[in-house]
Parts: sequence; C-alpha cells; structure tokens
Amino acid sequence: MGILEVKGINKRFGGLQALGDVNLSVQENTVHAIIGPNGAGKSTLLNVLVGKLIPDSGSVMFDGQSVLGRKPHEIAQMGISRVFQTPEIFADLTVMENVLIPCFAKRDGAFRMHGIESVADEKDLNEQAEKILSEVKMLDKRHMTGSSMSRGDKRRLEMAMCLVQEPRLLLLDEPTAGMARADTENTIQLLKDIRTERGITMAIIEHDMNVVFSLAERITVLAQGMPLVEDTPDKIKDHPKVREAYLGEAQV
Repeated sequence: MGILEVKGINKRFGGLQALGDVNLSVQENTVHAIIGPNGAGKSTLLNVLVGKLIPDSGSVMFDGQSVLGRKPHEIAQMGISRVFQTPEIFADLTVMENVLIPCFAKRDGAFRMHGIESVADEKDLNEQAEKILSEVKMLDKRHMTGSSMSRGDKRRLEMAMCLVQEPRLLLLDEPTAGMARADTENTIQLLKDIRTERGITMAIIEHDMNVVFSLAERITVLAQGMPLVEDTPDKIKDHPKVREAYLGEAQV
C-alpha cells in the first residue's frame, strides 16, 4: 500500500474524457513523477489529488483516509502540500515575513492580522522561521522583498513556507517552469536535499525530462487521460509506447 492510492479515477468534461480509469500508487518516501504529452490529463489528475476537482468515479486515499470532498485547508492538515507552477508568495513582504505567516497560522490556527506588528516579541517563531530559511539556503536573503527575487529564489521561498506545515506529501506542479538553467539545477538540488533531510514523499508533474530523470524513482506516463505505463526511469526512457506517445513532442 502506498501513502497515496488512486483507484479507478474517471473525469469527463462534457464529451471529453479527461481521465479514464487512472490508478496510481505513490510509495512513502519516494519521488514519483507523472509525465505525458500536452493534454494527457496531468493537471486534471493533480486537481483531483488536491480536492479541487471531484472525479465522476474512483477514490483517492492518503494514508488510509479519503481526500475527496475535503476543503484545501483540511487537505493541508492531513499532511499534503501543493506547490504551484507560479510560486505563491506575498510579493510585497520580506522573505522573513513570508515564512512567519504560515508559522503564525500553524500555531494559532488562523493568521492574526496584527501578528506581523508584534513579531519582534515572538522569539520562538522567529527562530523557527530562521531555521527553515537556513534549510533552504535563504537566510542571507531574509530582508529582501518577494517581488525582487529571481524565479528560483521565489520557488525556494515557497518551499520554505510549505515546510512550516511539516507535510508528508508534496505535490509539485512543474516546479521548474519558466526558470533559467542555473535556477532549475538549484531547484533540483533543493528538492533532493529536502527529500534526504525530511523524508518527504513527492509526486511531481513536470515537462522537463532532465528534472524528471534527476529526481524520480518511479514514473507514470499518461496519454489521453489514461496511464500508459509505470516503471523506473531507466525502463521508461526506452519504452516504445512512451516514445510513441511523445511523437511530435519533446523526446524522452
């Protein structure tokens, strides 16, 4: 049994079968990539996993509990965090303030709007935020505002905000989209470090095959809303069905 078990998921939008009988098992403490050509159903599947879309049939279980029908904050409380294609940070706040917001939310249940004003008195939260920023190698940038950073650093900051919640599963939607090569390589290393140090399970949707083959231990290939094949990266690379699915797309 995996920590995330997807069984018999079907989803139609009018006449379009977006997902057809999708089964997926993500084992604890592994990195599992979901790849496929454009229109394969990757984003639809991710939206089902985070409770944004209710499938027509099938089940999604996380650690034995159903995810379906739960609100986003309930899913987060279960131990699932999602990282979006565009980093979700507070652009006008400093790096430190960005990390303090989830620190307050985790401690107090809901963020108190006067919280930032009295932040100097919150020694324990300051220390927690600094520790996490150090972990993602952003402590030296703690006084910078979110809007002034590179895309790679914004992603690093978003990861720090996620780690405050102490997730057991990270769902990553194209974590290196729009990045320069150096930022991409740094993000790959960051994800490797987080996985090693925290033992967090990761499910990644990604177009960049360099990222996929650098991180994933298992790969599921979707084509036209259905799982085509699931295997280790070595076997996926030369799989004839995978090459066929990607014809006209970036070659695997």
